Amino acid sequence: MPIWRSRGARAATGVPGWDALHLPWRRAELVVLDVETTGLDLHTDEIVSYGAAIVADGRIVVSRCEYSLVRPVRPISAAAAAVHALTLDELAAAPEPAVAARALADLLAGRVLVAHAAWVERAFLTRLWREVGHTLDGPVLDTAALARAAGVVRGGQDDGEPPLESLAQALNVPVHPPHHALGDALTTAGVLQALLARFDGGTHPDGLTVRELADLSRRHALR
Repeated sequence: MPIWRSRGARAATGVPGWDALHLPWRRAELVVLDVETTGLDLHTDEIVSYGAAIVADGRIVVSRCEYSLVRPVRPISAAAAAVHALTLDELAAAPEPAVAARALADLLAGRVLVAHAAWVERAFLTRLWREVGHTLDGPVLDTAALARAAGVVRGGQDDGEPPLESLAQALNVPVHPPHHALGDALTTAGVLQALLARFDGGTHPDGLTVRELADLSRRHALR
């Protein structure tokens, strides 16, 4: 089953998607996604850019990375602009949200979604796709939750989500340009590889299954 499906339509099968649940992660295709937004309100703010890194056969496939700006309807908050430095003038010629929604649906169809503190990406994708009749579906891997499961960071609710850059440094993973959607996606992909190597521990030649990792992500998620 793809990571998304049309409302009212029977979900098509695909690989990996839901069909990947039994696969070791190294044999599944993963899409590591990061979004920048107009602000932090999950109910009203919008995506202004997204970056995606494909992980296949356990490796980051740099040639298949994707990045796009998205033209929002609402203004960008001053706090958000200070973080990602994108302005409405720069976004004036960018694809509109419906175009970005379909492009992301095509990118994620049949693949496993990965994000850092994935509840954020899930919230924004859910709202974006609702406008074009899609619903978010499929297993999701969360590097923040996996870091708690691996004992790399503290696991209490009051500790919050570990900053991506700090987690990368703790794992000796290169930090790509921060607060740029593709840079953060690449950093997250490196963090994912480092965390999954800890779980594998040399006893699983192809790695834990997507189901096992999705379950770990769900159990250790803060939201």
